[in-house]
Amino acid sequence: MISVIIPTLNEEAGIRQCIDSLLSEECGCEIIIADGGSRDRTSEYAAGYPGVKFVRSPKGRGMQMNTGAAAASGDILLFLHADTVLEKGWSKELPAALDDNRVAGGAFSFSIRSRSGKYRLVETWVALRCKICSLPYGDQAIFARKSAFDLINGYRNIPLMEDVDFVERLKKLGAMAILNKKAETSERRWSRKGFIKTTATNQLIMLLYRLGVSPATLARMYYR
Repeated sequence: MISVIIPTLNEEAGIRQCIDSLLSEECGCEIIIADGGSRDRTSEYAAGYPGVKFVRSPKGRGMQMNTGAAAASGDILLFLHADTVLEKGWSKELPAALDDNRVAGGAFSFSIRSRSGKYRLVETWVALRCKICSLPYGDQAIFARKSAFDLINGYRNIPLMEDVDFVERLKKLGAMAILNKKAETSERRWSRKGFIKTTATNQLIMLLYRLGVSPATLARMYYR
């Protein structure tokens, strides 16, 4: 079974679309909301879906995903951002990828929910990064075998780059599969701070991370 873990913090704007998309797949997946202390209607909206688990966690995406994983029953864990929906048919492609025992986990192809051509440039860059480096980010809906997740002790409690850190440790156990099905994420990050600034900041943060700058310092830069 696939357990879908959605870390949330004030996600009332998109959480219902995210859950509705999962339910429309009719795959019997387990849906777990791991909330980090939302003060909007996120919990109220989630409560409107019978069978959806709602667990509370200390704030922090890594901690929230670990809390969700601890409550999961599935042998496959899928970590999905609340502003992201998966392309129809994902629930067949994902387990098929894990039929190969050499694969420890993976992610979906990246897509941004906007018709603007500039976002196609970002998608092309992400596809190239995944092809060359096998390095998907969290907004691509990372998944892993539960056994592999447990072996590397899940996500680390760091304020930024928890997805990159997780993938790099997961890759030591096996290959990362990048699926053809898309994870379509909101363009809100680029809209909020501007396309050029957001894109440049993302690349700078990764460069500094590679140079050894601490996630705490990077988080202050990223969220200011």
